[in-house]
Parts: sequence; C-alpha cells; structure tokens
Amino acid sequence: MSLTDSMQNKQPGVINCKAAVAWGPGEAMVIEEVELSPPQTMEIRVKVVCTSLCRSDVTAWLSQAQASIYPRIFGHEASGIVESVGEGVTEFVEGDHVLTLFTGECMSCRHCTSGKSNICQVLGLERKGVMHSDQKTRFSIKGKVVYHYCAVSSFSEYTVVHSGCAVKVSPIAPLDKICLLSCGAAAGLGAAWKVANITEGSKVVIFGLGTVGLSVAQGAKMRGASQIIGVDTMQEKYEKAKAFGVTDFLNPNDTDESIPQVIKHMTDGGADYSFECIGDTGMITTALQSCCDGWGLTVTLGVPKLNPMVTAHYGLLLTGRTLTGSLFGGWKPKSEIPSLVDMYLKKEIEIDDLITHNLPFEDINTAFDLMKNGTCLRCVIHMPTGN
Repeated sequence: MSLTDSMQNKQPGVINCKAAVAWGPGEAMVIEEVELSPPQTMEIRVKVVCTSLCRSDVTAWLSQAQASIYPRIFGHEASGIVESVGEGVTEFVEGDHVLTLFTGECMSCRHCTSGKSNICQVLGLERKGVMHSDQKTRFSIKGKVVYHYCAVSSFSEYTVVHSGCAVKVSPIAPLDKICLLSCGAAAGLGAAWKVANITEGSKVVIFGLGTVGLSVAQGAKMRGASQIIGVDTMQEKYEKAKAFGVTDFLNPNDTDESIPQVIKHMTDGGADYSFECIGDTGMITTALQSCCDGWGLTVTLGVPKLNPMVTAHYGLLLTGRTLTGSLFGGWKPKSEIPSLVDMYLKKEIEIDDLITHNLPFEDINTAFDLMKNGTCLRCVIHMPTGN
C-alpha cells in the first residue's frame, strides 16, 4: 500500500507491512509481514523513514528479565511522516514530518504542568509492551499479538504512536540525521545543559564515549568547560572524542591507580561534574567518587545491563556530593525538542559525526552486531522508500 493511497483514505484501515520481529531475548530479528491497526483516538500512524539503533534497544533485547514480552518489535529513535490520524487528533495532519518520542508529554498532568519534570504521568516510559491508551497492541501476525517497545516500535515500515509521543519538526530537516534527537544525542546535550547546568570553567569527567557521552562532551564544550576528561576502554575513540570537546582521555586499562584517584590528580581534587553514560551501576559509584567534595555532581544516564541496584558509601554524600538521574536529558519532549532541531539546522550542534554506519532495513541484524561489538556509535537504518 503506497503512502499516497493511504493518505487519500479518509478512514484508515488495517495495513500490512514489514517489521523486524524479535521472537525471544537475544534471538536474531526476523523480517515478518505484520498487520498494523489504524490509529485509535489520539493516535497517529507513521511511515518510518529512518530509525537509529540505540544501546537501550540492545540492552532490552538481550535481557532475560522480561522474556514474556515476545514477540516484540524494538526501536524507538526514529523519524517519519504521518500517514493517518485517529479521532481527536488536531495537531498533526497527513504528511507532517515527525520524530517519535519514547517518553511523551500530555501537557496536563502534575509533572507536565510543574515546570520541574519531564516524567509525564500519562505518557511516561512504557514497559509492558502495549499502548498507553488501552493497554493493547496495534501489531499482530496472523491474529497473534506482537508487542511494542517504549510504545514506539520503529523497526517497522509503519507504526502507531500516541499523538503525545511524537513531535512535529521542520520539513527541511534531514530525517536521516535528526532521528538521533529523538533519544541519544538529545539525552546527552540535555544532561549537560538542563540537568547538570554546567558552568563556564568547570572540570568534567564522562564515563563512556558513545553517542550519549560524546553529546555530553559537546554540551560541556559549548558551556565553556575548561577540562573534559573522557573515560573509555577503547583507545580508538579518542580522536573522535577530541572533535566533540574531550580534552583528556583516560583508559582504565592503562593505569594501576583507581580511576577516582587518577581523576583527582588530573583535576586538583575531583571533577565539578561527572556523567555515567555506560549503564553500569558499579560505575556510578566510581563516577561519584571522582567528583570533588562540597559541590561535585554526578549524573547517571545509562540503562543498567545487569544489576540495577546502586550502592555508595554515605560519606560521599555527607561531604556534599550529589547523585541524580537523567531521563532524556530533562527535555520536555514535545515542547523543547523542536528547538534542538532548529539548532541543528543552524549548525549550532553536531549530529552527523555521531553516525558511523548507514544500513538498509534488511540488514538490521548487522546493526545489532555492530552495536554489541562496540564498533559503531549510531547506525541509522533506512526503511524502504517505495512502500
């Protein structure tokens, strides 16, 4: 079914399309033909143009913790074009360019109206594999339910999302680039600007130099940080990291001292800000220890791969350090993400160099392998254009 034909249909129906379906944790994706329901009240159906593979997709796919949520369609960092709209939708029309949002914004709950939070009580992070509105799925294969991921499921030619989980963007913005702003790049920039609020002349340490970590570095550089230390075990990342603002590189395998001790020597007592971008709760303690007494702030952004529990000696906090989390960089997704797209169009922020691979949809398992092996930052998956 062509996009033009569907857009001319005033009452959208079920469509058949291709999707990468995971049948079990860690099992290779299988390109299947799925049935996708029309958008329900306050939902939109989107033709996915590009979707990049985020580390959290890989973490969730490999996890045994939620093995019952299969078959499942992963993917949440995506750009696309509105194909049809459900009842009650007024802010989108067919043909609008959008970014999907793994955490939405209803604009009316306590959190959305507080001015203090981006954790929407209505459209927040969805963990059950269903839609927010009715706790059902929109995908199926021959009548068998197929579950969602983060209420987005962008590893599909088409998907259905709540209208509060998408944001309209400029039609001149390249969809194969700005898809990174629907998660990773925005998360790092926001952690530096909104959550930590890095000040000029600060000393910063970043654990993990992936897409999120490099985006933190970019944000710190733009705020005028005087020293930005990148910590990573892959030496080859240093050259790219320098381009994003990293001034010093530390490979834990190259020192006999503990990482916090090395960082304290490098910073004259500890960093003003440290960022954990790996998804390792043990590293959170290391990041906290690497901060200075009195005002050191540690921000954790990574999704834990194994142990979700954080432990730290109370003395680290008693002496004035602070530990805080960051979801999507603190951005209110619908209200604030368009401003990042505008910054990209004005060449004020860098996204392109975060993309190390571009692959067609049929090679999605190769993208997962690249991410598992640590040999790419972001792989953008290009969906078929003729569907």
